[in-house]
Amino acid sequence: MKKVLVINNKYKIKGGEDSNIIDEINLLKNKYTVEFLEFDNSKKMTLTDLISLFTNSNLDSNQKLIKKLKSFNPDAVYVHNLWFVGNLGILKILKKYNFNTLIKIHNFRYHCARSFLIKKHLNLKPKCNACNMSSNSSLLFNKYFHDSYLRSFLLIIFIKRYLNILKSNKVKILTITNFHQHYLIKSGVNEKKLNLYLNPIEIKKTKYNKNLSDSNSVIYAGRLNNEKGIKELLRTWEDVEKNNLILHIYGTGPLEEELVKKYSSENIIFYGEVNNNIVIDAISKARAVITSTKMYEGQPRLLCEASSFGVPSIFPSYGGMTEFFPNDYKFSFKQFDYNDLLKKIRLLEDTEILNQEGIRVQEYLFDKLDKNNLLDKFDKILEKN
Repeated sequence: MKKVLVINNKYKIKGGEDSNIIDEINLLKNKYTVEFLEFDNSKKMTLTDLISLFTNSNLDSNQKLIKKLKSFNPDAVYVHNLWFVGNLGILKILKKYNFNTLIKIHNFRYHCARSFLIKKHLNLKPKCNACNMSSNSSLLFNKYFHDSYLRSFLLIIFIKRYLNILKSNKVKILTITNFHQHYLIKSGVNEKKLNLYLNPIEIKKTKYNKNLSDSNSVIYAGRLNNEKGIKELLRTWEDVEKNNLILHIYGTGPLEEELVKKYSSENIIFYGEVNNNIVIDAISKARAVITSTKMYEGQPRLLCEASSFGVPSIFPSYGGMTEFFPNDYKFSFKQFDYNDLLKKIRLLEDTEILNQEGIRVQEYLFDKLDKNNLLDKFDKILEKN
C-alpha cells in the first residue's frame, strides 16, 4: 500500500473543516497507509511560535515534520490548512526533498488577505463575497482580523508568500468546487495544477422512505454572526404566516445573547452549542435545514449531511454551493433576496415538492460522494505528473 502523510493546522475553534479532514483520513485508510501530523493553534504560544508569525517558518514544527518524514517515508504528503504553528516552512521542506505534494484549499482566506489595502481587497465592491468585509471610508488598511492590526498584517505577509508557493512550486492543488478553481485561476495559479476533489462525509446509505411533512422542524446549525446572515434569516422567519413550523437554532457566536432575547418564541428555539451527534440526529428527523450565509462557502457540510438523510436544504444560490445539488433544485433562493427566501420557506408546505426534492438530493449526494469514486479520483491525482 502507498503511504500518505496528512498535515493540518487545527483552528483555535473547531470547525467543519477540521471534521472534514478526519473524515478524509478515514476514507484514505481504505486504500493507503495513512499517518496524520497535526499542529494546534489553541495551545499556549511558545517563543518559537511567536517568532514564526514574523518569519513564516516554525522551527519546532519543521523539526517535527522532518522527523515524521524520516520515520514514515511517505509516497505523498497531503497538506490542508496552514498558519501559524504549521507554517510555510513545511512546504519549503517538502520542496527541498522533492515529495509528491498535494495541497487542499478549503476556503477563500488567500483571496481576502492577499493585499494590504482594503480597496484592493474589495476591488471596488461594497462588500467582499468571501468574508463579508465591507467598505469603510475611514479605513485604508485591510484589517482582516477585526480585533488586531498586527495579526492582519502578519497574515497578509503569510498569504502573499503562500500564493507565490502555489504559483511556483511543483504541487497539486485540490479544490472542492469548480467555482473555486476559477477563483484560483484569476489569482494567477496555473490551471494544470488544479484538481477537483470533494470532502468525503461519513454517511450511511439508506433508501429514502420518509414523509418529510410529518416533521415540523427546520434546522439552522452554525455560528451566530453577521457573516452567516442569521439576523436576516430570523427577520424573514417572523414574516412567515403562522404555521406549525419551528426553527431550531444550534450554535453560538457573538450575536447569541442579542438574538435569543429578541427572537425566542414558540416558533424559534435556541439551543446554544451542543454535541454534534445531537445536531445530526435533529437533522435526520427534520423537514428541512436552512442557511442564509452571506459568504462564499466551500463544501457545505451541514447541507450535505442533510441530503444524506433525504432532507432538503434552503440556501442561497451563490458561489459553489449549487454544485452540491441537482439541476433545477426548488429550494435555493437568490442571494440577498429575502422575499425569495420567504417564498422558499412557504414552499416547505408543499408536500409533493418537499418529498420529491428529498429523494433527488439524497440520490445526487450519494452519487457525488461515492467512496469508491473518491478513492479512484485521489489515486489519479497522486499519479498525475
